[in-house]
Amino acid sequence: MTVEKASDLIIGKVSVAPGERQLIDLPVAPMYTHDDLSITVQAIRGKRPGPTLFISAAIHGDEINGVEIIRRLLQHRALKNLRGSLLAIPIVNVYGFLNHTRYLPDGRDLNRSFPGSSKGSLTGRVAYTFVNEVVKKCTHGIDLHTGARHRSNFPQIRADLDDPKAAEMTMAFGVPLAIDAKIRDGSLRDCAGDLGIPVILYEAGEALRFEEVYIRAGVRGIINVMRNIGMLPTSRSRKSLPEPIISNETTWVRAGESGVLRTFAALGDKVTEGQTLAIVADPLGAAESPIVAPSGGVVIGRTNLPLVYEGDATFHIAHYGRRAGAVERHLEQFQEEHTPDTSQPPPAWQVDMPIV
Repeated sequence: MTVEKASDLIIGKVSVAPGERQLIDLPVAPMYTHDDLSITVQAIRGKRPGPTLFISAAIHGDEINGVEIIRRLLQHRALKNLRGSLLAIPIVNVYGFLNHTRYLPDGRDLNRSFPGSSKGSLTGRVAYTFVNEVVKKCTHGIDLHTGARHRSNFPQIRADLDDPKAAEMTMAFGVPLAIDAKIRDGSLRDCAGDLGIPVILYEAGEALRFEEVYIRAGVRGIINVMRNIGMLPTSRSRKSLPEPIISNETTWVRAGESGVLRTFAALGDKVTEGQTLAIVADPLGAAESPIVAPSGGVVIGRTNLPLVYEGDATFHIAHYGRRAGAVERHLEQFQEEHTPDTSQPPPAWQVDMPIV
């Protein structure tokens, strides 16, 4: 495994020495008002060499679950035993984050604009800065996402499982479901793959929402990966979750009619072919049209908006063939592991506290 040398971690012209923790601002184009904007990187180096991992969130500016995942990760006590380096970037798309929107002001999708260009569009320039100042300094990466507005995703890892390193990270993360998702042109995974850097994508939750179970699963998953690649000592005290079951095929189920949507299937539900997932009715209730599952699988995404037009995506189903029963058992164990105990206060590293 490639590891950094003792003196070669430089981010934005700032050198981070072994044992140091630094907050680094990477300037991007200012606002119309000439107020400065920066992509902020928290760089943590262990005293001993090891891999360099980046954790990024809010590449889509309204996907904020990952922001809280990174905040908690940075306060986690396990980082005291860090080997190598951790680069945490809670808000990559600062423009979208400020405006509660997925895109940048030029209307482009950052996750279709990598590797970018120093002389291109605003989005291209942000992509170029992130790739050259962060991604190229790393050996591994984890990118945090959610569903879109009014649409939730059940916790899942998306990765190109033909890449052995990405597959190993996927198996280690600890969520029950994984999608063998081929790489899209212009995505961060596409760009990092061209550089020989394995990146997995954690999808969980809905845009503009914090969801506690999914946040807890994200923090634990990242720690699991860091243990797997040698950045943290192996834990002997906690029972590990089973490896995820892999899906090679997913299907979006669309509304056949416009109207008011009443759903019967929740995220993580196992469904069978022909099962009624929802009913679409006109507002007066004179006509009803069922939405049925075209085949069996597990619901990994669904709309939360009770109003649909004909053709709108309503449910996202992952197909697992005969292993759907095993997925059901995985889901039960996942919920048990990550649902918080509200009778006790959260551990100190999950609440606001100074970073030391």
